[in-house]
Formats: sequence, C-alpha cells, structure tokens
Amino acid sequence: MNAQNTEKKPVVKRETKNRIRVDFDRSPLKDRLKARFLNFYFLSRIVIWIFRLVLMVGISYIVLYPFLTKIAGSVMAPEDFVDVTVRLIPKHFTLDIYRAIASELGYWTAFRNTFILSLLSAIIQTMICALIGYGFAKFKFKGRNIIFLLVILTMIIPHQTLRLSMYMEFRFFDVLGIVRLFKGGGIQFFGHNIKNLGAIAEQIDETTGEVIKEAKPGWFAGFFEKLDILKFTNPETGEKDNTLRLFKYYIERRGRLVPKYRMQFEFSEAGVNLTNTYIPMVLLSLGGLGFKNGLYIFLFRQFFRGIPDELEESAYIDGSGTFRTFVRIILPNSIPMLITVFLFSFCWQWTDEFYTNLFFPSDTVNMLVKLVGKIPNSLKTDYAGQELYYSAIRNTCGLMIIFPLVIIYAFLQRFLVQGIEQSGLAN
Repeated sequence: MNAQNTEKKPVVKRETKNRIRVDFDRSPLKDRLKARFLNFYFLSRIVIWIFRLVLMVGISYIVLYPFLTKIAGSVMAPEDFVDVTVRLIPKHFTLDIYRAIASELGYWTAFRNTFILSLLSAIIQTMICALIGYGFAKFKFKGRNIIFLLVILTMIIPHQTLRLSMYMEFRFFDVLGIVRLFKGGGIQFFGHNIKNLGAIAEQIDETTGEVIKEAKPGWFAGFFEKLDILKFTNPETGEKDNTLRLFKYYIERRGRLVPKYRMQFEFSEAGVNLTNTYIPMVLLSLGGLGFKNGLYIFLFRQFFRGIPDELEESAYIDGSGTFRTFVRIILPNSIPMLITVFLFSFCWQWTDEFYTNLFFPSDTVNMLVKLVGKIPNSLKTDYAGQELYYSAIRNTCGLMIIFPLVIIYAFLQRFLVQGIEQSGLAN
C-alpha cells in the first residue's frame, strides 16, 4: 500500500526560485474527457445555457423588433408601403422623411430649445435635490419625518390634479403683489385692496334708469395709478406698452425679414405672464418641485445615509463648515449618484409632455415633443397606403427625438448602473 502511494505522488522535475515544475500521473485523455463531459452536472449546465440563450434571444426579439420595423419604415419610399413583398428591407431606400422633418418641422430649432430646457432643469434639480437629500440623511430636526412624507406624496399625487393651479400661478405670476403695486393696482390686504378705500360704486334706478349716485374712485386711487412704472418701449413702434421683449432675432417670411423675440413678458395688474419661457421650470427646479424631484430626493437620501459620518466629523475637526463639507467632501464621493440623477432628470425632461405643453401652450416656442403627430407638407399624399406612410412619419419623429438619449445612455450606462446599486434600490 505504501509503495503504491509513493509511486502515485507527483515528482518534482525542476525547482527554481520562480517556478516549480511537477510531473503528475495523469489518466488517459479518453477517460478524462468522459469523466468531464458525460455526467449529469455538465448536461444540466448545457440545458440551462440553451434555455437562457433561447430566452434572451426571444426577449431581445420582442424588445428590438418594434424599433427595427420603425427604422426600416423611416427609410422607405411611399410605394414600399403598398408592396406586399416588402417587409423590413426597403426596395426604394430614401431619406426624404428625415430631410422633411429637419427642414419643414424645424427639428434643429426644437432640438436646441429642448436641449437648453433639459440641461438647465437637470443641472438645477441635481444640485438642489442633492442638498435636500443630504439634509434629510445627515441632520436631525423636528418634523423631519413629516416633511419627508410630504416629499414622498409629491411622487404619489397625480400631476393632472395640479394642472390648472400651476398654470394660473405662472400665467399671472406675482410675488407679494410687487407687480400689482408697480402696475398701479394697489396693495391687497386680507382680501381688500387699499386702492379701493373710500370708493363709491355707481347706483342706477332700475325703474327709470337714472343715475342715483355717481361712481367715485378711492382715496388712494390717484396715488397708486402714478406708480404704473412698468412700461417698456416697443422697438418696432417706439411707443410704451406692457410687454418686455428680449433676445431679438429675425425670420424670413414672404421674402422679407420679420423681427421676433425669444422671450416676451406681458405685465398687468394680475401679474406677469411667464408662459412660453423657461422660467417656470427653472423656478420649480430651484424649489425642489420639478418633474420627479421627489424621487431624486429619495435617491440622494438613501445614498448619503451610506456615507460614513466619520468623513464629516473629520472635516468639522479641521474647521470646515457644513456647506463646505458638503461641497468638498460629500459631492466628490457622490459622482455616480450625481450622474444617475442628472441622466434621469435630463432624459425625463427631454421626453416630458405634461410640463412642456403646460408652460409652452403656443407654437411660438418649438419643442421636440410637439413634433410628434405633425406631417410635413411635402410628404402629404393621397393614395392607398396613406395611413401606413403617415404612421411611418410619426414613428420617424419619435426616433429622431429619442436618438440623442440612446447615445447618452451608450456612453454613461456604467455610471447609471453604479448609482442605482449604491442608492440601495437594487436591493
């Protein structure tokens, strides 16, 4: 027995400082292959691998097939939609749909406007929500749980219930009645306007129609009317009116250049009209009430709770204040979460219809989401495949809208996955 064990021991052929060569007593190749591949464990792994491959291919087909059909339809000519032999590969390849959308629907102007709005909202929301989430995660104060519950409620309450009130607030925007005061509207105090003190309404006899008592303005009406100083010069007529015009540009119309303005603010006693500008979204973002801000605050709170308190304590010992610690210590360690929230905010604002249609009700400011459903005039036709062709045009608009988001995700998906994992949502 000992002799057999001694013979089966590996024999050291060569020994150096860096390598040891050992000669093992190996079984024949046929036996080793049989032992490795002809067993239940290996066969079960093969079956599982085939099942996973078929499942992944099936899911990929279900997910990608609609995109492939839309991409194929976007490069087809109108006659391909009535040709029963055409499936995914067009017979008449053309880029007319892309050219018409870019030139006639103002795609690049809408792209620029949407990019500016999305970038502004994403940057502001990321920083404001990070600051709010840090406060919830690291500071203890009375009512913290109640306030955080209100933050969660912003994720639950449907935005449609606030649609009218939000629109009216920014359609007639006024802080503390300042606009009303400088438009000669007086001062509102507990539901009563000081301008109307001492005013007498006109009284008329219902039977004879004669004026019993003439109307008289209030005691301070003349004083407040002199405060109407919010008057602006109209560059076209040179006269004073109630509209502030900024960022002048020109468009060509019927062979002549017509002046336009990127931002116009109309002032009245009811307030200033902020619709068709970026200001409503900027103000909502600064207040932490923008689109999906409740979710961003929750993500930052979960992430900051995982940062050790010793980092902040060491910074406080070195003399750093709260805000400096947040900027110099916390934010540099939160890059994955900052990128994650920035991507969420940018992408959701890019494709948002609710706030875009709410604060940009007119067509003076072109946005990408407003292109969906529009048909360029040069592509309008009347033939058997009209509905299929129009559907392909609408799908092409959707592809041109989401294409920048696909590029962003392709380069930043690593940070997105890392931020979600570190926030605790993956668990």
